[in-house]
Amino acid sequence: MGLTLINKKKHIISLKDLSAQETMDIINRGVEYANNTVELGHQLKGQIVGIYFTKTSTRTRTSFSTAALRLGAQIIAYGPNDLQINTGESMSDTMQVMSRMLDGLVVRTAGDPAVLRAFADQNRMSVVNAMTADEHPTQALADLTTIKQHFGELSGLNIVYMGEGNNTAAALALALAKFSNIKLSFYTPKGYGIDPQTMEYAKKEAAITNTVINEFHDLKTLPDHADIIYTTRWQTTGTTKPDPNWRDTFVPFRVTKELMDKYPQTTFMHDLPAHRGDEVEASVIDGAKSIVFDQAENKAHSAKAVLEWCMR
Repeated sequence: MGLTLINKKKHIISLKDLSAQETMDIINRGVEYANNTVELGHQLKGQIVGIYFTKTSTRTRTSFSTAALRLGAQIIAYGPNDLQINTGESMSDTMQVMSRMLDGLVVRTAGDPAVLRAFADQNRMSVVNAMTADEHPTQALADLTTIKQHFGELSGLNIVYMGEGNNTAAALALALAKFSNIKLSFYTPKGYGIDPQTMEYAKKEAAITNTVINEFHDLKTLPDHADIIYTTRWQTTGTTKPDPNWRDTFVPFRVTKELMDKYPQTTFMHDLPAHRGDEVEASVIDGAKSIVFDQAENKAHSAKAVLEWCMR
């Protein structure tokens, strides 16, 4: 299935901004790229994409860089100290200038999403959120691409998330709420849950699609069946935890072989980077039920779909 292309540049700042159809278009296109059914090189030929990351990144930065290049674009990479923002130039002036030179800009700030909204306040350059403090939308798009490729569908799945209610968890909730008959259960340590406003929004959206999203702070309500067990590292990029003993709070939410054995048919997912022995046992992430490296590879394929959707 191809994308419905409109000759207008668009932005992906939050999954709240995408309709269910737009989200599925990007996912389906990502699957096509993952399955090598698309001829590469012409989609963004002649365009230039800026890659501006103020925080560390392995997969997201590499995926968008390679995606742009494989689609025929050229890239300019900016580090955290490269722009005149650091010397006092206003964000507005910076973005107005960049929008007259670039066709697209992929940005990771791990900070306030309002900055990304400021980046998108112009009509010449597409802006993609590669992670802010509250949401990691392109991670969720890659995750759903992986799920669609692996299971053939999204509807009807039972997904269990274990660990911190971070920006990856928030994005999963916002993305999966758009699709029908899914059961998504978050198990997060007390005090480290998903932002209540984000959860409330996702639940309201899910009610429309007959999807059920819940969050629990203990493991007493684990479901009898799970198609996917998902976790992330306990220390999210760009964040710290004030409690020096926070790890003790997280230990019960570790994904162990014992937990995986409870669900013989389940699949394990992790957005990486992983810390074996913390959020997941090595035998799980390196085991036969793990698809984490397919998931990582699909970030590059999903990035192609995101850039194509935004910039064509």
